[in-house]
Amino acid sequence: MADPTTPLVSGDWLEARLEDPNVRVIEIQYEADTSEYHDGHIPGAVNWYWKDVLWHPIERQFPTPRLMAERFGEWGISSDTTVVFYSGRNQYAIFAYWVTAVMNGHPDARVLDGSQKRWQLDGRPMTLEVPTFDAVHYEPQQAERDDSTRVFCGQLLADLGKPGLVVLDGRYETEYVGDRVKPGTGFDYGAERHGRIPGARHLMFRRLFNDDNTLRTPAELEEAFRSVGAAPDQADEVVAYCRLSHRASLLWFTATRILGWDHVRVYDGSWTEWGSSVGLPVER
Repeated sequence: MADPTTPLVSGDWLEARLEDPNVRVIEIQYEADTSEYHDGHIPGAVNWYWKDVLWHPIERQFPTPRLMAERFGEWGISSDTTVVFYSGRNQYAIFAYWVTAVMNGHPDARVLDGSQKRWQLDGRPMTLEVPTFDAVHYEPQQAERDDSTRVFCGQLLADLGKPGLVVLDGRYETEYVGDRVKPGTGFDYGAERHGRIPGARHLMFRRLFNDDNTLRTPAELEEAFRSVGAAPDQADEVVAYCRLSHRASLLWFTATRILGWDHVRVYDGSWTEWGSSVGLPVER
C-alpha cells in the first residue's frame, strides 16, 4: 500500500534509490547495543540509537530545530536529503523519529513499510559495510519546534471526562490492565505505578500491523480505530499514549497520514510521566 507521494514507502521504492546520494537510510536501534546493526543492515544505512536524537539527554524533551539540525548535519544530511527511517526489530520506534523530524521542519521524511522484516522476506540486499558521510551544514528549518501534535500532562488531566474526548492506550494488554509497566519479561521498570489513564480505551498497536510488519490496508486501519470509538464521527478529539510515546506516535501517524484525519494528538509524556507523578489518577 506504500505510495511514493506519502511518508510510507515500499521496499521497491527504496531499493530503486539506494544509490541516490540525496536519500539517506537510517536504522533506528531500540537498544544502545549496536550488534543488530552490525549483523546486517540495508546498504547505505547508518545506525542511530533512538535516545540520541529523540530525547534531550537531560530534560527528556524532544530536540529543538537547532539540535535536530546539528545531528542531521553531523551525518551528512541536508535539508534537501530524503530521510528514510526503518528498524530491525521494534518497528514502532521509527514512527516517533518520523514525528520528531516533521515537528522540526525537515522537508522530506519517510518510513519504510515493513521495515527490515519485509525487506528481508522479499530477498532484498543486506550488507555488513558501515558507510561514512562527510558532515554538512544543516540550517534549521524553523525557529521553534511545532508542538501542535502534542498534548501535555496538565491539559490532559483537566480534560479527562470531557464529552467527545477519547484517550487511546496503544500498549500491550499486560501494560493496559496493570500487570506490567514495561512490555515483555524480565525486570519491570519505567514508572512507579501500574495501570492506565482513567477511561482510556485499548487499541494495542500490533492491531495496525500485518505479520510482516507492513501496515494494514486503510480500510482495516479505520476499522481498528472504529472498534474503540476513535473515528472522526465517533470522537471530537483523540489523545494517544503508550509508555514512551513510540507506539502512540504510530497511532498518530496512521490516523493522520494514512487515514487523513486531523483529530488525533499524542501525549508523549505517556505512562513514564503519568505513572510516576504524585496525585495523578490511575485506573486498574
